[in-house]
Amino acid sequence: MSKKNNSYINRELSWLQFNARVLQEAADETVPLIERLRFIGIFSNNLDEFFKVRYATVKRIDQAGRGGKNQLGGIKAADLLKQITNTVIEHQSTSLEILNSIQKQLARENIFVINEKEIKPFHHDFIKNYFFQKVSPALVTIVLNDNIDLPLLKDSAAYLVVKMNLKNGLKQYALIEISRAMDRFIVLPEYEGKQYIIMLDDLLRCCLKDIFNIFDFESISANMIKITRDGELDFDSDLSKSFIDKISDSVKDRKIGEPVRFVYDKTIEEDTLSYLMSKMGIDSKDSVIPGGRYHNRRDYMGFPSLGRTDLLYEKIKPLPVKGLSLKDSIFSTIANKDYLVHTPYHTFSYIVKFLREAAIDPKVRSIKITIYRLAQISHVASSLINAAKNGKKVTVSIELRARFDEAANIDYAEQMQSEGVTMLFGVRGLKVHSKMCVIERQEDKKLRRYGFISTGNFNESTAKIYTDFTLFTADQQILKDVNKVFNFFEVNYKINRYKHIITSPHYSQARLFALIDTEIENAKLGKPAYIRLKMNSISSYKMIDKLYEASRNGVKIQMIVRGICSLIPGIEGMSENIEVISIVDKFLEHTRLYIFSNADDPQVYISSADWMTRNIDNRVEVSCPIYDNDIKQELLDIFDICWNDNVKSRQITIKQDNSYKVSDSKEKIRAQFKIYDYYQKQLQE
Repeated sequence: MSKKNNSYINRELSWLQFNARVLQEAADETVPLIERLRFIGIFSNNLDEFFKVRYATVKRIDQAGRGGKNQLGGIKAADLLKQITNTVIEHQSTSLEILNSIQKQLARENIFVINEKEIKPFHHDFIKNYFFQKVSPALVTIVLNDNIDLPLLKDSAAYLVVKMNLKNGLKQYALIEISRAMDRFIVLPEYEGKQYIIMLDDLLRCCLKDIFNIFDFESISANMIKITRDGELDFDSDLSKSFIDKISDSVKDRKIGEPVRFVYDKTIEEDTLSYLMSKMGIDSKDSVIPGGRYHNRRDYMGFPSLGRTDLLYEKIKPLPVKGLSLKDSIFSTIANKDYLVHTPYHTFSYIVKFLREAAIDPKVRSIKITIYRLAQISHVASSLINAAKNGKKVTVSIELRARFDEAANIDYAEQMQSEGVTMLFGVRGLKVHSKMCVIERQEDKKLRRYGFISTGNFNESTAKIYTDFTLFTADQQILKDVNKVFNFFEVNYKINRYKHIITSPHYSQARLFALIDTEIENAKLGKPAYIRLKMNSISSYKMIDKLYEASRNGVKIQMIVRGICSLIPGIEGMSENIEVISIVDKFLEHTRLYIFSNADDPQVYISSADWMTRNIDNRVEVSCPIYDNDIKQELLDIFDICWNDNVKSRQITIKQDNSYKVSDSKEKIRAQFKIYDYYQKQLQE
């Protein structure tokens, strides 16, 4: 490996260490028990998406005959595939140990997750009735035959592989799909103060004889398997198709993508496993992972609460923003001052209220907004439709290629389009990932702009669990720049100049480099020089190299990176002035915040962009400067609180061991709890 490639951690391996931090939450005995189960679900769901996207990409590189060392941080694609599989097997084994430990602790709380061999006599009638009334009518059972090709198995669906040893000496195989339309966890009647749950898989095992009663068998058994397919979208070049049709067809094609991972119950009999792998065409290039009795543990995200609030995180009540009332006109309030909404600590209702107000305000002429992911039932979308019905010119730039939300976004796009909303479907070759809205309002004889810029999606559901900043502003200079971005969506060949915001793909690298260069020059002159960054991921080698340059020149750099971190901190002569931590806790850390000392006159930005190649070069992103001094101080305070977390922060080092941050402080600082206290205190001042 070259010296150059020793400067980075491979992004896939770094991501797996992020998911290991999620697994640490499941192992943490200070986390409420049912929440720990839900972290098992998040860990599993993350892994599914990783295989669909990242593992599939590495596999494509390998199949194309390209070594991939330049793309993959100095590791050959074939070697990386093996490393990923080995790491995942290790993590899966750990997750099973954690799950078993949690279930033992649940038993001490009189909550029992039982299998088909542990069913109590007083539950037999309930289970049989449940099976015949709710499960059997919806059951998808596939009887396998040597003369018939194996039907296409659904991506990420779990199946029970049934083996029957027939009395005539032959074997008969079948598959039962574990339907996602049915509850995975079936709550059984309480008995003598004890609560019981059986998984759908085990209920099916209990009822195998009822399902296959037409077969004359001596013995019957069932083991679980799961297949994950390549989730990349491939677009055809048919010019007669609309962009919506192309995306829609690609989403359908994804269902038959190449398999990239096969997980099986390690207790499965060898002849059954060989038969299946032969039928499915699984080979050595695929990730074949021996697992436990149950797959699709992502379903643990929906583990029933059973009324046990003592085993859950206490729900927080979203706070109001000081000075910004839902009862008054938001337009009138932000005309005089900028305001920052920090979800989930603050209520998301401000965004909906702002759009609803715009929809009925006779003075509002137009609304322009970008949409990346919407909630299943979206008040944002209904507000925009409402505005169009009231004669406003509503323009929505919707990203149809938002990974795994393509179908939902197509449905919303068609719905809004049919209601008179002008739809823009992004820019050729670029995903629109910026989060912004600009509204034009007739005041006196001229148009005045109002709007918001955010770090996250305008999604009511995720706003309850993702931390994000949204700046409400009537700053005409900022909003003039934002409006230019919307102009770019309509006239792609014209590259605009922006005086205030930082935009990808044309200016982010140059502008960020200039901000870093200022810190380097200040450090050389003996002036205060530091950079503080909070983001989801950093994997762009160009951005990493620039931070290494700043470090070598004495700029102190503090970074909070939730996910992928290809940068290696703390290496003498390269990054000794860089420290990196990661916070994984109750909420998903999604805020992106850039702070540059500027000789103790901080320049502060909130952004939609991580420092990954895709965000810098291949997406439309917006980073917005913060000019309001109160908000600037608030963001500096928030960064400090996060940086001083000594409960949930892990150190990112070359060891990649996710060790918890060591602190000399006697006070326990848990950033997410401390931030809520910070905003409560603001309201009391």
